[in-house]
Amino acid sequence: MKGVLYAICCGSPISRGVGRLVDLAKQRGWDVCVVTTPDGRKFVDVPALAGLTGHPVRSHYKNPGDPDVLPPPDAIIVAPATVNTVNKWAVGIADTLALGLVVEGQGKGLPIVAMPFTNAPMGAHPAFREAMERLRSWGITVLFGDDVLPLRPPGAAGDLVDSFPWQLALDALDARLGDDHRVAAIVDTVTVEDTPRR
Repeated sequence: MKGVLYAICCGSPISRGVGRLVDLAKQRGWDVCVVTTPDGRKFVDVPALAGLTGHPVRSHYKNPGDPDVLPPPDAIIVAPATVNTVNKWAVGIADTLALGLVVEGQGKGLPIVAMPFTNAPMGAHPAFREAMERLRSWGITVLFGDDVLPLRPPGAAGDLVDSFPWQLALDALDARLGDDHRVAAIVDTVTVEDTPRR
């Protein structure tokens, strides 16, 4: 077993296919937990994903005093990552459980792969482009654009659910793990005071 992988998906029709990422990750030896943004939850089959992973699908911070229901992550894939999530992440906003987990995971030095997906007009916005570059400069693996899927007009995402290349995120994560032997040491030396409640 490689460890625990958090598959974080956002409010995009592409999220309907996140079960494929779960299947592929399990084949590679990961114990997978699915976390969605509140809008991402609208697109996924929560009972099916819970059955597939053996873990509840989380979308919100837990109530104070409630126990954690997910094991802590060893790695994170954020796919599809929306413009909203990428822009907030790049400035450290943690107003959803999904964002709290990636902000905290980045601070802990966890390997994180992001696959932003949006339409062509939104993908061209300079704030989004700058946010992706900022994440890359901090060591996040960001897969975007023609190397993943060509950007499409608004409203075309539903046509790409079956062809979304989930395996590219896992390939990038495997590459990160092959090169990064410092993760455990980094995690041991970072103290995070406000841990997102899983």
